[in-house]
Amino acid sequence: MEEEEDFDDEFEDAYETIPRPSEMDLDTAMQEARIAVHLFFNNKFDEAWDMLKPWVGSSMYHTIGNSVFCFMEAVLTFDPTSIQKTSEALKQSIALCNFYRKKRNAINSIGKYVKKTNYDHYTTEEVHAELCYAEALLLKSLLTFIEDETLVSFIRAGLKIRSCFNSYKECQIILNTKHWVNDNYKLHFESGVRMGIGAFNLMISLLPSRIIKLLEFIGFSGSKDIGLDELVACYESPHGLRHILSVMTLLTYNLIVVYVLSRSEGDLEFCDEILKEQMKLFPDGAWFLFFKGRLEFMKGNLVESNNWYVKSWKSQQVWPQFHHLCFWDLMWTNIVRQEWNEALFYANKLMAESKWSRSIYGYQKVCLMLMVKSDLSIADHQEIDSIMSNIPKWRQRIAGKSLPMEKFCAKKSERYFAQNKNLVLPCFELLLVWNLFKVIGKKWEVCDSLYREIDESMRKLDAEAEDPYDADNRALLLLLKGACLNQMGKPYLAEEALKGVSALAKKIKEDNYLVPYSLVELAMVYQQQNNLERAIQLLEDTRKNYTGYSLESRLHFQIHSSLMELNKGRKISSEKMCKPKSQPSTSQF
Repeated sequence: MEEEEDFDDEFEDAYETIPRPSEMDLDTAMQEARIAVHLFFNNKFDEAWDMLKPWVGSSMYHTIGNSVFCFMEAVLTFDPTSIQKTSEALKQSIALCNFYRKKRNAINSIGKYVKKTNYDHYTTEEVHAELCYAEALLLKSLLTFIEDETLVSFIRAGLKIRSCFNSYKECQIILNTKHWVNDNYKLHFESGVRMGIGAFNLMISLLPSRIIKLLEFIGFSGSKDIGLDELVACYESPHGLRHILSVMTLLTYNLIVVYVLSRSEGDLEFCDEILKEQMKLFPDGAWFLFFKGRLEFMKGNLVESNNWYVKSWKSQQVWPQFHHLCFWDLMWTNIVRQEWNEALFYANKLMAESKWSRSIYGYQKVCLMLMVKSDLSIADHQEIDSIMSNIPKWRQRIAGKSLPMEKFCAKKSERYFAQNKNLVLPCFELLLVWNLFKVIGKKWEVCDSLYREIDESMRKLDAEAEDPYDADNRALLLLLKGACLNQMGKPYLAEEALKGVSALAKKIKEDNYLVPYSLVELAMVYQQQNNLERAIQLLEDTRKNYTGYSLESRLHFQIHSSLMELNKGRKISSEKMCKPKSQPSTSQF
């Protein structure tokens, strides 16, 4: 195994200032880490942190535990200060792990090419230092997803990610070759290796093909199947220290990531099984109450989903940022139900309390107000105008890059004024770009209600005099109509509507994202009809022929995921067709 010695220069200074080893032994450190995890997921956040803090900087497991908690806070808040705090905590973890790792000189590194390393010569602290080092690098890699949705920083961090990848591969070799004298140490080590290998493979497999090609060029790739298998293996070892992290990863992937970055379904039955177990252990835990709400949301059970989200919100008051996560989904469940005033309540709370993106929150609030335009006062109209004027000014830069969704909102705010202070079904458009139509399709009455609103808006557009944005608005309504019809099981009508978007392509003035998005939706129609070849070709053509449109990266994720699923389905179908039929029995009986 090639050793990665050139970790980032930013860790060099910290490496020099690491204190001498403390009296904290590895057994006690892992035991306290387990207790801290239990406290954390029972909403006792301060107690969990208080248990870790005295040993941060001297005990590996206390330090990496602190980094994990900081990371979760950064994920919740998207606040630049929290992201920076997490980055510093991970820097400290990496430096401390390097202090405890097996010291290697140039001769030893060269020797690894000649003969295999004997990991039986590694102490228990040294092998666990390798694992904690890999975990810190993995979190550092994941942090780039928060910092930059376009993944530019992800590519620039290629060497760091390669270090992470190689560290986990080395940990896997240690697991399989070392003679373990203590089963408990092996159990926790194996838990961490499976968690890391699983998360890493899953993360890489989600990336669009153009990025995967770049990553393969510098020496590594990821497999979704391997990733899920390893995470499930970690989950099935409940006494392992990283068991809870595999639970969180599996729930996040199946209930959130799949629905944002693909057109597929998560494994909802498996999530139901996981949550039943976890809610016995953490009955009032905010995280698992939230995931239960998300599970019901993805099933289309909107009222039940609302109830669970409210329970999660009210289960703790220490982390108000967690409330914002609940408010976000409560806003969407009520938008799907067309409960505009209820949704507006949560949009207001997000805008008033959360620091994540004032541009996105402001635009969503205005969209909801526009859905009840006839009930608005003069003051409401003035507020809408004020927010729309400020949305472009509120845009922020994270790691030097603008958020694509903020750009989208800024363009729409300009369009509002250019279109005589009007937007066409803006909340339905947001449902589309946030990829929530599959959820809408779970309940016929919900989908039918949205379809009727879309159809009514189309009739109004036909009755109005044509304006410069007529093609844009018409194309939007046709895309919404086609998406609705597809969910309602009417593929031929859906195909007709979606092809109508492409027919307007040359007339569309601004909303150039509508054509590629409609083609991907059309591919999903072909998939429903089991016309896999046509769906695959359409997705590949869309990826190749369209560029420079709004929310392009988001659609590329969905195209990549759909192509993986369709190609897998095509392969299975081909194997079934090629499989020889069983010969009739020659037996007389």
